[in-house]
Amino acid sequence: MNNTSHLYIGLMSGTSMDGVDGVLADFGNNQITTLKAAFTSFPPALRSELMALQANSDNEIEREAIAANLLAACYAECVAALLPDAPGPVAAIAVHGQTIRHRPELGFTRQTNNPSLLAELTGIDVIADFRSRDIAAGGQGAPLVPAFHQAQFGVAGQNRVVVNIGGIGNISVLRADGRVTGYDTGPGNVLMDAWIARHLGKEYDADGAWAATGSVNPALLGIFLDEPYFSMPAPKSTGRDLFHADWLDAHLARSTVALPPEDVMATLTALTAFTIARAIQDESSAEVDAAAVATVYVCGGGAYNGTLLRELAAALGGRTRVESTAVLGVAPNRVEALAFAWLGYRFTQREPGNLPAVTGAKGARILGALYPA
Repeated sequence: MNNTSHLYIGLMSGTSMDGVDGVLADFGNNQITTLKAAFTSFPPALRSELMALQANSDNEIEREAIAANLLAACYAECVAALLPDAPGPVAAIAVHGQTIRHRPELGFTRQTNNPSLLAELTGIDVIADFRSRDIAAGGQGAPLVPAFHQAQFGVAGQNRVVVNIGGIGNISVLRADGRVTGYDTGPGNVLMDAWIARHLGKEYDADGAWAATGSVNPALLGIFLDEPYFSMPAPKSTGRDLFHADWLDAHLARSTVALPPEDVMATLTALTAFTIARAIQDESSAEVDAAAVATVYVCGGGAYNGTLLRELAAALGGRTRVESTAVLGVAPNRVEALAFAWLGYRFTQREPGNLPAVTGAKGARILGALYPA
């Protein structure tokens, strides 16, 4: 590893499974600077296989290994798009991997990946497997981004809330005194994406345009909100292991009326907004004066869904502004990749990357494992 370089590449492929977000970042001079961002789409066959691996199926070990090799090739392609803008050697690539199982209650999480192959393809040290150490220490292994949110967006003397809306939603409550709490709130885009794929053959609802043509059904929203996860105390985390198409179908079956698909979409959008808003309000009422949280900053793909952001603002009572993290200097689609670049940097500095108050781990831990080039 190049111990003199402050350049790191962060790679993130999240629950939405549309592809790889990558950033080239400079951590010199006690600053976090994004130099370049790139995105590499998953080939349709790989995306389909990664989706299939979310559930029990035949020949999983071999299929996962093959998918991991294809995934490493996508990661390498994203790295190749970033390297021409590097002003010097890159110290390491920090890669999250693709979550296909997340079962902290059983003591494991599985981010499929082949970091050895990525190191071979790029000739750069790779740091991977960030979640396992936190779970080994009794934590949830997620969310890990609140520590980065504090480093990037925290301001002494100010209360701030950062919301990440990827496939799953999560919040980071950055308190004026430096303390941080947060957890996974439930579905972000995952159920909305599944519904629009089924009915319109699209990967996502661009700007929430389809949801905007429907009406929220309060009875169906209530059925969705009966999910026990929403009332569980923190620390907690979730994923496609819970929120998937079968979950949606089972809850739709409890409805006494057949709704137009666009009304279901509007209600799913409201579900994401309501559960995020309720989590923010619960955290605020617990230890932060709600009136002092003037703005909620949103990142992830959900930040580009105008209908969802309007629903979130309404669910917050209309008294809290909802803004993109772009106003804080980081584009919403870059935040998670930058977070893992930061976690890679923390690993090389032998500094912890988790927050026990968020994950429930026994203590702060250095996260990740090194695969030398």
